[in-house]
Amino acid sequence: MGLYRRGQTWWMRLTYKGRQVRKSTETGDKKLAKRICDKILGEIAEGKWFEKLPGEEKVVSEMMERYMKEHSFPKKASSSRDERSLLHLLPYFKDLILSEVTPGLIKTYKQFRKDEGAAPATINRELALLKHAFNLALKEWEWVKENPVTKVKMEKENNKRDRWLTYEEEERLLRECPEWLREIVIFALNTGMRLGEILSLTWKEVDLNRKTAIIMKSKNNEKRTIPLNETVLELLRSKAKVRSIKTNLVFFSKDHGPLDESNLGKSFTIRLEKAGIENFRFHDLRHTFATRLVQSGEDLYKVQKLLGHKTPIMTQRYAHHNSESLRNSVKILDQAKKILAQN
Repeated sequence: MGLYRRGQTWWMRLTYKGRQVRKSTETGDKKLAKRICDKILGEIAEGKWFEKLPGEEKVVSEMMERYMKEHSFPKKASSSRDERSLLHLLPYFKDLILSEVTPGLIKTYKQFRKDEGAAPATINRELALLKHAFNLALKEWEWVKENPVTKVKMEKENNKRDRWLTYEEEERLLRECPEWLREIVIFALNTGMRLGEILSLTWKEVDLNRKTAIIMKSKNNEKRTIPLNETVLELLRSKAKVRSIKTNLVFFSKDHGPLDESNLGKSFTIRLEKAGIENFRFHDLRHTFATRLVQSGEDLYKVQKLLGHKTPIMTQRYAHHNSESLRNSVKILDQAKKILAQN
């Protein structure tokens, strides 16, 4: 065992259960630090000392505060979504010590949110946020020994939604949108990018010469390149002529920061109502992009790559739109029959 100084504080190095442990005495007084060390040595000898992790003193609100500060800062597109999730998580968990958050308690929270009428996808986003924070507390901050959220099953979501915008609906919607929202809607319809990807896009990731945009970190944590059609290129060239020097974002708010997803969603809903369009969400613009490609006979594998799906399973939902393309395939049988008849 030994004492050593780190900054103004004395630390102790000791062996516990065959491994080295470094622990702060939380004092700059060497004599007091020596007494603390002697006390711990005595407890170890008597079998009364147990190594404590900071998580035995930290509460959930402290963990989430650090998470939001270090990993969900305001300039990140998902920040507003995290804040919405916290509005439900904190009232339930905030005063609990981290070690008191058990899988059973999390399951109770899930049922509580179900009783409130929360959708499965909403509950999953809240649990994902809590899970990510606990992962950091486990692997980086060393506050806890395990992540209780990993032992709880996520809710089953129904992602088989099949709603897309007709060209007539698109015309009505764009007519109702203010210019800033109109640009984002056009961009989404022609790239298939998710809202978070669009709002975090910077000019560094746009190459007008190569006609591409790069998504540095998608939902699947993978980088992907999106080819840009003439509609999007024309929009970007127009925006590039009046680029603001106060931000590198392609789409930004009045204070040159990232647009808030929640506020954008509210504005989008208002424009849908004015256009008389029902049962439609912003994410359905992405569905519209994929559906139009498949209806035009585009290969599902290419659609998968454009959407950034890891596997073809998610893309398969659009397969039934490919009837005309399939019709061209079966015509081959008629042609083969005619050739045989001629011979």
